[in-house]
Amino acid sequence: MSRHETSPTTVQPASNHRPNACCFCWCCCCSCSWNEDRERAWRASRETKLETIPNCEACTKPTPEEVRGWAQSFDKLMKSPAGRNVFREFLRTEYSEENMLFWLACEELKNECNKHTIDEKARMIYEDYISILSPKEVSLDSRVREVINRKMQEPSSHTFDDAQLQIYTLMHRDSYPRFLNSAIYKSLLQSVSRSSSES
Repeated sequence: MSRHETSPTTVQPASNHRPNACCFCWCCCCSCSWNEDRERAWRASRETKLETIPNCEACTKPTPEEVRGWAQSFDKLMKSPAGRNVFREFLRTEYSEENMLFWLACEELKNECNKHTIDEKARMIYEDYISILSPKEVSLDSRVREVINRKMQEPSSHTFDDAQLQIYTLMHRDSYPRFLNSAIYKSLLQSVSRSSSES
């Protein structure tokens, strides 16, 4: 055996630990490089055809009363551009941002009057969020999918109304309670309360 070869008994076992892993685990920590790579790949797979939905809606800084109001009702949260931005940031951490993106796309479609633009946007919404081939497919029941498939024969600005309501209800029942208990919401609440008491 040459001196560069190693015997099978001296081979070190492969380590399951990745570089930069935290002390708790090697795969679940947000500071872990593997998780960052996974999130980067996930974001790239979520690119939308609807270029008109910005990363963040333009809005003014919310008041402490407004931020507290978001805990009183989901409707108040969703009617506020700042509220939607913060909620969307939270959904991103749960890998369910597509629900908000779909809801926003439907709102945008409802404001369209031009038939050609409605047809084009409806097709893009379908491809981005309804198609089973889409990486951003939203969770809809078969009845709603059938309704959409029928309506896509002649799309209108209200083609996705049933689906939009179903996703709104899902976000309200499922994500909203977790959002209210999240670090994102609690730290924002503390931040706006602190800045208002200082002024």
